[in-house]
Amino acid sequence: MDRLSNTVRPYAWGSTTAIPELLGTAPTGEPQAEMWMGAHPGAPSRLTRPTETGTEQSLSDIIAADPERELGPAAVRAFGPRLPFLLKVLAAGAPLSLQVHPDLAQARAGHADEERRGIPVDAPNRTYKDANHKPELICALTPFEGLCGFRRPAEAAALVGALGVDSLKPYVDLLRAHPEEAALREVLTAILTADPAEMARTVEEAAEAAERLGGAHAPYAQIARHYPGDPGVIAAMLLNHVQLQPGEAMFLGAGVPHAYLGGLGVEIMANSDNVLRCGLTPKHVDVPELLRIVRFEATDPDILRPEASSTGEELYETPVDEFRLSRYVLPGGAVPVDLTAPAPQILLCTAGSPRAGELTLAPGEAAFVPADEPVEMTGTGTVFRATVVV
Repeated sequence: MDRLSNTVRPYAWGSTTAIPELLGTAPTGEPQAEMWMGAHPGAPSRLTRPTETGTEQSLSDIIAADPERELGPAAVRAFGPRLPFLLKVLAAGAPLSLQVHPDLAQARAGHADEERRGIPVDAPNRTYKDANHKPELICALTPFEGLCGFRRPAEAAALVGALGVDSLKPYVDLLRAHPEEAALREVLTAILTADPAEMARTVEEAAEAAERLGGAHAPYAQIARHYPGDPGVIAAMLLNHVQLQPGEAMFLGAGVPHAYLGGLGVEIMANSDNVLRCGLTPKHVDVPELLRIVRFEATDPDILRPEASSTGEELYETPVDEFRLSRYVLPGGAVPVDLTAPAPQILLCTAGSPRAGELTLAPGEAAFVPADEPVEMTGTGTVFRATVVV
């Protein structure tokens, strides 16, 4: 197994303190948004194997050189010669963009269409960067706040109506008068296609009212402070507001609109960059494609609270095979835990100083374990285990 050296991405919405506090390092004053662990081509983890030349190599190059050795034959058959997930520590100091992800069939069709039309993969109007879907799971390390899935139209109408903004009354009427799917579709369409100047004035009035009212409106006042005049502020009011406590998680499937608002968490996702944005961003918003992908149905947020198995593994159940996330809270002095598996693993320490194989991990440190590599875990601390279902 190998200790990983990981890249921290400095996105503008990142916290300036959360990741340094986890790592035990001094803040730089700049935002530190995401620490990536895996073989994503944008920022693959790096490692040095003592049996090799002693030089640092990227995990993506290590896997490419011998996929079956690193990933195991079953994972290569299921997902191809690549690590199918990306693990992150995510630190939101400000709201992220309101967004949705396609399912696998939509991603493949959309990617093929944009390739056929010759849209460069780095073009600002490119939607499908690859042909994969992007289900996600976020597990809170601190109290974590986000938006996930549509509220029931009547609840959204009550929230928006309480602002007392005249220009929002047509949306309130639509939410109250139409069947669920039609109401959500018509209102989101109206928000995203409204005259920008008129919508900016509406958002300003709504933000002032939300500041005044507080309570259930407080999250939207906060969003508006970061994104003044953005139509996503109104669109966000259509979604469920979710507050996770440490150890709780939330799964985000295809077609479900969502946004992270604040907090530190461990995130795992299928290895894809396909994002359709609804707002809270200066980036391209492809309204027609977005409306085709979004699932216009009200849902209750499904907060995942894992239960420990007889081995102490706490599994976060999801309906996908590209990733499997679990957690071990090691009390110290317990029987060693055997983690040997026929699939690749990344082990991430978030507390204590557990020992995995020959490596002692500090908070924020991670290790890559190739398929079938014998590994036992001992000591005291908290370790997240990321792997695949094979």
